[in-house]
Amino acid sequence: MTVTAKPIGKTAAKADERTPGRAAGLETGPLTEAIELLFFAYRDFISDPDELLAKYDFGRAHHRVVHFVGRNPGITVAELLNILRITKQSLARVLKQLIERGFIEQQTGKQDRRQRLLYLTALGLDLEERLAAPQRARVAAALDQAGPDAEAAWRKVLLALVNEEDRAEVERLITKTPGPRD
Repeated sequence: MTVTAKPIGKTAAKADERTPGRAAGLETGPLTEAIELLFFAYRDFISDPDELLAKYDFGRAHHRVVHFVGRNPGITVAELLNILRITKQSLARVLKQLIERGFIEQQTGKQDRRQRLLYLTALGLDLEERLAAPQRARVAAALDQAGPDAEAAWRKVLLALVNEEDRAEVERLITKTPGPRD
C-alpha cells in the first residue's frame, strides 16, 4: 500500500524542508514534529503501566491482552489474535503466564468446544483497572486542556492512522457497549 503524506498545518503547499547540519535524508518540519510528538506521547502514555507491569515481570503484550480481554469478556483466542496481530506462539506464552498467575481464566465454548473463551478474574479486573486509571487520567487531562473540539479531532486523527481496510472493524470494536468501568 502506498501512502502519500501531506504536511500538517496551513502550509500545505510546502512539504517538510531539510535543515542544514542534519544527517542526509532526515526531514524536519511540521510532519516530522507530529511524528516525534506521537513517539514522546506514547512513551509517557505507557510509562505508568510499564512501572506496574514490571512489578509482575510482565511486559506490554501482557497489558494489551489484559486490556482486550477486559473489554471483550468471553473473547476467543482467535479473535484476540486478530486484534493483536501477534503470533500464536507469542500469545500462548503471554496467556500461559496470565492464566497461571490467576489474572485470566479460560473456558471452553458452549457451542464449539474447540473454542477457548477468555475472561479476566477478579485479580485480572483489578490489574486492568490499575493499568488503565493513569492512562484514562492522562488522556482526559490532555483532551480537557486541548479544548472543546479536541475529542472529535483526536478520534478522527487516530482512526485515520489505522489502515483503511481495518477502520470499520476497529470502529466496531471501540464503539461496542462499554465495560463496567468505561
